[in-house]
Amino acid sequence: MESKNTSSVIRLKQEYEKNIRPALQKELGLKNIMEVPRINKIVVNIGVKEAVTDSKELQKVKKKLAVIAKQAPIETECKKSIAGFKIREGMKIGACVTLRNKKMYEFLDELINIALPRVRDFQGVTKKLDGRGNYNLGVKEWIIFPEAEDNGMEKPHGMNITIHTSAHTDEHGFALLKQFGMPFKKK
Repeated sequence: MESKNTSSVIRLKQEYEKNIRPALQKELGLKNIMEVPRINKIVVNIGVKEAVTDSKELQKVKKKLAVIAKQAPIETECKKSIAGFKIREGMKIGACVTLRNKKMYEFLDELINIALPRVRDFQGVTKKLDGRGNYNLGVKEWIIFPEAEDNGMEKPHGMNITIHTSAHTDEHGFALLKQFGMPFKKK
C-alpha cells in the first residue's frame, strides 16, 4: 500500500514540475520560473456543533478526519463566548488538519480524481477564489471520500477545504488549479 501512495504522490508532483509549471509560465507570461504559482498547503476543517453537549462526538470526528487526511488532526477552540449557542470561550468545537508536501499532493489527487466525482449530481465546483489566489471548497458530507464510508452508524459531517497557493491574484490561482484538473463549472 505504501508504494501505491508514494507513486501517486510522485506522479502528481512530477506532473507539476515537468508539465504544469512550464505551461503556466508560458500561459501567464512570467519571465522567471520561480514566479509560477504553486500549492503551499491544504487545510481541512470540520466544525462539530454536537461537541457542545457531547464531547465524544468530537473524538469520533477526529478519528474519521485522521483516516481521510492520513494525519492526526488538532482540536479547534472557540475564540469567544456565544450565549445563544451555549458556547464558552476555549470550548473544543472542531477539528483541523494542515497538509503539506507529500500528504498534500496525495489528498489533492484523491479530492480531484475520486471524491468530487462521487458527489451526487456533480456539475463542477465554483470558480470563485478569495481575492488572494486561495480556494475554499465546502463539502456537505464526508462520505464522498472512500475512507469515510461506514455502515451508516455515524452522522456524516461537512468540511471546509482550503487550498493555499503562492499566487497573488485570482487569475493565477485559477490557472494553477485548472492545470491540476480541478473540475470547475462550465458556465
